[in-house]
Amino acid sequence: MTNVYFVRHAEPDYNVRDDFARPLTKKGKEDAKLVSSYLSDKDIHVVISSPYLRAIDTVKDFAGEVGLDIKIVDDFRERKVGNVWIEDFNSFAKKQWEDFDYKLSDGESLREVQNRNIKALNEVLRMYEGKNIVIGTHGTALSTIINYYDSTYGYDDFERMKLIMPWIVKMQVKKDRCINITKIDILNGGRSL
Repeated sequence: MTNVYFVRHAEPDYNVRDDFARPLTKKGKEDAKLVSSYLSDKDIHVVISSPYLRAIDTVKDFAGEVGLDIKIVDDFRERKVGNVWIEDFNSFAKKQWEDFDYKLSDGESLREVQNRNIKALNEVLRMYEGKNIVIGTHGTALSTIINYYDSTYGYDDFERMKLIMPWIVKMQVKKDRCINITKIDILNGGRSL
């Protein structure tokens, strides 16, 4: 059995519009300590992250505490919306969830994000079969992964999750089959959602 703990990043500083370099807020940095606490007894063998700063910084303290390097996997990055700042992000997100192929001319569709993330995940599962893995990730990227294994997960679920930062989703995988998905709200004592 392979256990994958996806860690959706803690609260980012939206005043920084550079998606790649957007840091965590002070609260986000404090909440990242909850991630470390939750993962401390999970016998983690490898820590992987998206290349985006907020994802790395959410798992960095934990990796340091257990003496693991963070392996960066570019394909776990968040969806590219486009080269413009979207003021009405909710309408844009809803349209993408209604049509998995919808995208701006210089952005990615949810199908493209899902394909990219699942390809990266399958590679990780091959490399670390039977291990306990942490993957620092993002809300939309993680939502498309959940949707791949559970097609009932859609826009309404994404909306409910949107403000939960950080958020942990544990997937148990046997060979190439996901047999269980547990959504964990570490801000509320680590209870399952």
